[in-house]
Amino acid sequence: MITAIREVRRARGMTLDDVAKACVPPTTAQTIGRLETGMRTVSVGWLNRIAAALGVEAADLVKLPDHAELPVAAVLGAEGAHAPGRPIVLPPPRAAAGMVGISVTGGIGDYRSGDTIWCEPLAPEAFGGALNRDVLVPRPGGRFLFGRLIGREGDRLQLLPLGAGQRQQVVSDPPWIARAVTLIRAL
Repeated sequence: MITAIREVRRARGMTLDDVAKACVPPTTAQTIGRLETGMRTVSVGWLNRIAAALGVEAADLVKLPDHAELPVAAVLGAEGAHAPGRPIVLPPPRAAAGMVGISVTGGIGDYRSGDTIWCEPLAPEAFGGALNRDVLVPRPGGRFLFGRLIGREGDRLQLLPLGAGQRQQVVSDPPWIARAVTLIRAL
């Protein structure tokens, strides 16, 4: 099996030791190095441990013929654009299991027509983790609200719609909400 452990690790800016310590349970940098280079066989268990340590899906660590990677030509920061110090590749975005999407057909707020927004569904006990983030909220009759979650009081959520001049909306006891986590935009 050909893996992309080294490429993903480097793209994340992590050393062998960083990954080894982030594994559960921790391992050694030497073991991670051997798994990267193919000197040691990478089992599914190791792929899952290393993926969790790197904050990616295990599938992102396996090189498949149709799994395109994007080489990084430049790094952009406050000081401007410059060539990376070492080769870096970016894995394509992948939706996590259970995510829902929003297709933007007309510009509103920070979003433009043609954008795609990937959202992570949250159960009521996790709503607090979406404060000051854009969220999708289901409403009766197959309708939805999409706006900035600006407050929560008990089972009542306060949302600020994205359009200019619109008034705050209050939603009581939604069964779930979905926090916007990834924006896909063609330029």
